[in-house]
Amino acid sequence: MKRILLSGGGTGGHIYPALAIANAVRRRYPHVQIAYIGTENGLEARIVPRSEDITFYTVKIQGFKRSLSLDNLRTIAKFVRAVQRSKEFLKEFRPDVVVGTGGYVSGPAVFAAHRLDIPTLIHEQNVVPGLTTRFLTRYADVTAVSFSSSEGYLENANRLVHTGNPRATEVIHGDAEQGRKSLELDDSDKPLVLFVGGSRGARPINEAVMEMVPRMAELPDVCFVYVTGEIHYEEIKRDLDGRAPGNLRIVPFVYNMPDVLAATSLVVGRAGASTLAELTALGIPSILIPSPYVTNNHQEANARWLEEQGAARVILERECTAENLWREILEIMKDPVKRRSMGEKAKILGRPKAAEVLVDELERICR
Repeated sequence: MKRILLSGGGTGGHIYPALAIANAVRRRYPHVQIAYIGTENGLEARIVPRSEDITFYTVKIQGFKRSLSLDNLRTIAKFVRAVQRSKEFLKEFRPDVVVGTGGYVSGPAVFAAHRLDIPTLIHEQNVVPGLTTRFLTRYADVTAVSFSSSEGYLENANRLVHTGNPRATEVIHGDAEQGRKSLELDDSDKPLVLFVGGSRGARPINEAVMEMVPRMAELPDVCFVYVTGEIHYEEIKRDLDGRAPGNLRIVPFVYNMPDVLAATSLVVGRAGASTLAELTALGIPSILIPSPYVTNNHQEANARWLEEQGAARVILERECTAENLWREILEIMKDPVKRRSMGEKAKILGRPKAAEVLVDELERICR
């Protein structure tokens, strides 16, 4: 495999799996050339260029509205232009295979590759497949899913494989010492509770945590790390100025998440598919607050799956008060046996070799 082109964007849940695939391909093919198609305003435009030796191309595209709208006519026009632009990039880069990991930007890239007879693979991270995956599955050579229960939604797939989420492979290489060092935490023997609302942050979680901050002093032997999301960071930093306990660290974003997760004892956050892949790969117990604003309510489906296995607790956003959240945290953090049991059950569900399995599939379709 000499060249591979990736596409996925909008949220970290689509971007990080693509980068995990890139890293897995590099481990097997050290001299591979990698390119990426994203949007210039999406999160991928900030994250992907931080990776070394990835050529980054951009197209202009937007998602479909779920109701009748004139915007959908504009979306179709942008899709057609983005397909044409993607074809130009593909002819320039000449990849052996194209991989789409979701988000509407991956649609034109994978479809363009199909029209140019370039082998394609798409990866679906969530239990309930997104609109882009459902559209592309009839064109892609391989459709890979993170959850076996996704298979019933994708009957038109040419080849359907259950691989797990490649992000799982990425996080098992994390360094706990480096994670603590990056957060300026010196107490390596103290358990760490990580609050994270996804790549953009989550206001309802932030509001509950903000109200709960004074109570963190009740657990002086626990370190708390609060990832606010970049758009909320300055406001939260101002609001907590002078009243944050000494065992709390506040950061806008974490770029070395595998290292930080390696040091984490409990995660409180959303239920995106990449998050679940990370939790299960490392065996980290969690309190999940699924976003109700995502397509098909797929985060609650993700979260309930983990809860049913005894690896997580679920709090719906409408029930996410400081009181409810703190009660769950206390119950888990004050009971090491319960915490260990939840972690063990999470790890049983993990598929840490997901990225390698995906590379096997890429090799197969490139032959």
